[in-house]
Amino acid sequence: MSDLQSITDALIAGDDNALTQKVQDALDAGTNASTILSEALIAGMDIVGGRMETGEMFIPEVLMSAMAMGEAVAILKPLLAEGEATSAGKVVIGTVKGDLHDIGKNLVVMMLESSGFDVTDLGVDVNIDTFLTTIREKNPDIIGLSALLTTTMPMMRETIAQINASGLGDGVKIMVGGAPVDQAFAREIGADIYASDAGSASKLAKEMMHA
Repeated sequence: MSDLQSITDALIAGDDNALTQKVQDALDAGTNASTILSEALIAGMDIVGGRMETGEMFIPEVLMSAMAMGEAVAILKPLLAEGEATSAGKVVIGTVKGDLHDIGKNLVVMMLESSGFDVTDLGVDVNIDTFLTTIREKNPDIIGLSALLTTTMPMMRETIAQINASGLGDGVKIMVGGAPVDQAFAREIGADIYASDAGSASKLAKEMMHA
């Protein structure tokens, strides 16, 4: 299993060339694609997320690991059975209406995808009707709302209120995050999960799926 550890090490280092070569070597040696995905790659991104939470890794390093993960998954996808690559759960995420910031949200999306979630990213400046329509279409397990401006925090509150009023909030967990958001505000507006950064978003989403 040392080949799996070397894959994990290359992923954490963000070395995409070494990672893709090691993944191909493991496949050539007969290692199952789903084993590589779950035991080396997703396990590695869990470590990256944890190190981001503790400040041991910073956003540029995390981005390198996440992008390397994407290249490795591209190699594995044709070899995975239907659903194996996206078995962690379904997430619909977007930055709320009036807010055009996406860097933090994009990093959350990368971390969630790297953890095996099937993510529908609605982008920025997302109006409430778009959230509602997509939730009906995708039937997600988790809805992610992002806001970076204090002026758009009320829209986060209104979006959650409309999701609940429409009945679409039943059985769905709502996760919120962004620079001005904190645990107290998340609780006040009825969110189920507050994520302070992309690493904790991925970790908390996985915990929520197993709760």
